[in-house]
Amino acid sequence: MNVDERLAAIRIIPVVAIGRSHDVVPLCEALLRAELPCAEITLRTDAAKDALELAASEFPEFLVGAGTVTTPKDVQTAKEAGASFAVAPGLNSVIIERAKEVGLPFLPGVATPSDVEAALQADCTTLKFFPAEPLGGVGMLKAMYAPYRHRGLQFIPTGGITAENLARYLEEPAVTAVGGSWMVAPSLVEAKDWRTIEALAREAVAIVQHTRHQV
Repeated sequence: MNVDERLAAIRIIPVVAIGRSHDVVPLCEALLRAELPCAEITLRTDAAKDALELAASEFPEFLVGAGTVTTPKDVQTAKEAGASFAVAPGLNSVIIERAKEVGLPFLPGVATPSDVEAALQADCTTLKFFPAEPLGGVGMLKAMYAPYRHRGLQFIPTGGITAENLARYLEEPAVTAVGGSWMVAPSLVEAKDWRTIEALAREAVAIVQHTRHQV
């Protein structure tokens, strides 16, 4: 399966800001125990590159993404670290082109119809909808998707999503997966609370399974 197909199968992307690279090993183990083999490690910390490298090398079955990719250098960092895909909060054509050059699947962020059209112009059809809840949540997503339904777009809403509103997003045909940090909150990682992380990830996976039966 390619990255889009794997994301569509998993449907949840834990978004991680990690302060100590070695913490990524027990973190990935906790997510794997919860049957959630995916994480987006954001390039917001000094430990991010080493954490990406560890996750990619120690857990080959894991789908490891690099998040907060906002410069061409970040693209190179993600590629060299072994990331399977990269994600940005916004849309920058220079970064999109660099990702194409190095062969790294890239998910730009969109917030408006103009962003969507710029993404389509750049041949990007799987898009991060960010920040989802502040922008209007599911209602805004549905309204923005409608004019482009025939273009085969898929969205990954991220920003303000929790276990309480997760199902509403997953039930939308426009949504291929959902990104969120609630099950891997920095406070939980800092405290090495792998048991709680595993429990929250299991809850998210259960919501995914329930929505599959409902749709």
